Amino acid sequence: MRPKLLIPALAAGLIALPACDVLDWGPMEKFTHDFHESYPLNADGRLTLETFNGTVEISGWDQNTVDINGTKYGPTQSAADNLRVDIDHHPDAVSIRVERDLERRNNQGARFVIKVPRGARLDRITSSNGGIHTTDGTGPARMKTSNGSIQVEGFKGSLNAETSNGRVELRDVAGDVVAHTSNGRIETEGLVGSLEATTSNGSIRGEVSRSSRDVRAETSNGPIELTLPADFAAELHAHTSNGGITLHLPEAINAHVAAHTSNSSITTDFEIRTQGAISKHDLDGVIGAGGPLLDLSTSNGGIRLLKM
Repeated sequence: MRPKLLIPALAAGLIALPACDVLDWGPMEKFTHDFHESYPLNADGRLTLETFNGTVEISGWDQNTVDINGTKYGPTQSAADNLRVDIDHHPDAVSIRVERDLERRNNQGARFVIKVPRGARLDRITSSNGGIHTTDGTGPARMKTSNGSIQVEGFKGSLNAETSNGRVELRDVAGDVVAHTSNGRIETEGLVGSLEATTSNGSIRGEVSRSSRDVRAETSNGPIELTLPADFAAELHAHTSNGGITLHLPEAINAHVAAHTSNSSITTDFEIRTQGAISKHDLDGVIGAGGPLLDLSTSNGGIRLLKM
């Protein structure tokens, strides 16, 4: 293992960072220091990254190399130049850590554009203020930021994605997912695996695949809209305090529905054989031959069961 500290000026000719989720830090952006590093990394190697006040973009490519482009910035050129970036690297793993200067607090930061082998494990990717966007990669992985979106595409393996203020978007993820944001929406497309999605203020929308584990979607202030396959075999629990719940279901689905809304109504395209209470606000019954539980509840919003 060879630790490396990046302080002096390095190679030029960097690729540009994307405009999305780049936070405006005002006068700090006047002073920047670009750097570039490249190291061998096995096809199944591991990447760990910890930065602050900056976006992170990671994508896969067909080379057994990790290619790191970064920009450090601060309130003065000296502060940008001297921000510590420690890189430990060997063929099995690369670890990048930006050292926070406690005296300057939030007046510095670093952002990254990184390429890794497509099968590399994105072990732990964190940024305190800035979005995280990954394309390709494997898990298990944890991605966390305080203020910014998390976007994951073409990922294989379990994933824990968490942000305080920003959206979570997951596309073509094959693995069990835990997604959380305090203020933002959660969206999934092409998810193959279980889903546990929670947000305090935002919507939850997406497709749910066949899963052997329960699917949970919960928000305090926002609607929930999910699409289920015909062979859905696990329980679904969807709860919101202020918003509607809409399920798009195949015509041939078999399920047990337990739905409740306090201040709205329940509507369905399906013939439901009742097992318990049925009213404007409550429904307990089965669709088709019965099957996994669809547990749906909202305080202020309607519940709809729609045929696809």
